[in-house]
Amino acid sequence: MAEVVVVDAVRSAIGKRDGALSSAHPTDVLGQVMMGLLRRNGLESDQVGQVIGGCINKVGAQSMNATRTAWLSHGGAESVPAITVDSQCGSSQQATNLAAHMILSGQEDVVMACGVENMSLIPIGADSVAGVKCGYGKPVSRSYFAHYEFTSQFEGAERIAEHYQITRKETDAFGLASQFRAAQAIEAGWFDSQILPVEVPVLDESGKKTDLVETVLRDEVPRETSLEALAGLKPVARENGVHTAGSSSQIADGGAAVLLMSADKAESLGLRPLARVRRTALVGCDPVLMLEGPIPATKKLLRDEGIGIEDVDVFEINEAFASVVLAWAKACGPDMARVNPNGGAIALGHPLGATGCVLLGKAAHEPKRSGGRYGLVSMCCGGGLGTGTLLEAVG
Repeated sequence: MAEVVVVDAVRSAIGKRDGALSSAHPTDVLGQVMMGLLRRNGLESDQVGQVIGGCINKVGAQSMNATRTAWLSHGGAESVPAITVDSQCGSSQQATNLAAHMILSGQEDVVMACGVENMSLIPIGADSVAGVKCGYGKPVSRSYFAHYEFTSQFEGAERIAEHYQITRKETDAFGLASQFRAAQAIEAGWFDSQILPVEVPVLDESGKKTDLVETVLRDEVPRETSLEALAGLKPVARENGVHTAGSSSQIADGGAAVLLMSADKAESLGLRPLARVRRTALVGCDPVLMLEGPIPATKKLLRDEGIGIEDVDVFEINEAFASVVLAWAKACGPDMARVNPNGGAIALGHPLGATGCVLLGKAAHEPKRSGGRYGLVSMCCGGGLGTGTLLEAVG
């Protein structure tokens, strides 16, 4: 069986809501990241066997097969197939896991996984809303309600907080820590090796695109805040809820990509990998609580690899809401100093379809910087799923 390696992992800078990336077509952001990844590894596009991408709100500028559109729009070889998958927030992580298994099976030697989302242009849930408005039906049928209550992720986050007895004080403190860690990482330049420049249109005073472009190279999303400021924010889900804008993932725009190969192929091309893909996981969980997926996904990864939680050097658990990570921590018992050490989606944003590859990039690059061995990535997903990937740094 082939050994799968992560040769490289890159992303655009993450743009804040209505920020620098909001004027760019999402496939142009992703396309530039794709081609930049190939260039910096000395590859031609026709050396890639397949491309698998993640995107959630497939409507308007993200409709059709956004991954294929991005690939072709930026000069990718037309002979290379590209598909777009939807595992909700875990879409690009699952795209990466599928890419790894394509290599493990021997079907391909080189696969690019990626993801994109422009949330400024296409808000979360836009595909469902558009379908209802156009009379194309609701996303769930009546038969669903005979089995499960249909709730929002916001409500799911509050129910998890109740179930695991997580307080507003704890979610505020976690949100502040994410902001502090992200600001520290940006200032220290720890993301510099992951971010590729992306050119975007410059808008005129009326908001229309001009023929000018600017290059975006720095994350826009971390905020300066304090516990006092966070305590003054209103809850976003319930009147007495524990989550606010300061303890929930930020609306953001961005694209990311991961280059995977068989170890033999990487060696033949003279490329030194960042990490090995040791294990992958996709699990189902209660679709009403909805966001507990990282708990069973993490336990499965550790059990299958035969290691303990203490053996993992860095965790990237998506900060969809603070309660997701805090509940996971209570259930799994990690050293919290190793969890999202450079901040997470509360500070850095959550460009839905791209975030999985963003987190995988952080988990692949961080052990190289800090000298660790294992990196574990897991995400909660709408509808009750959990994605997981266990990486091992290449020494």
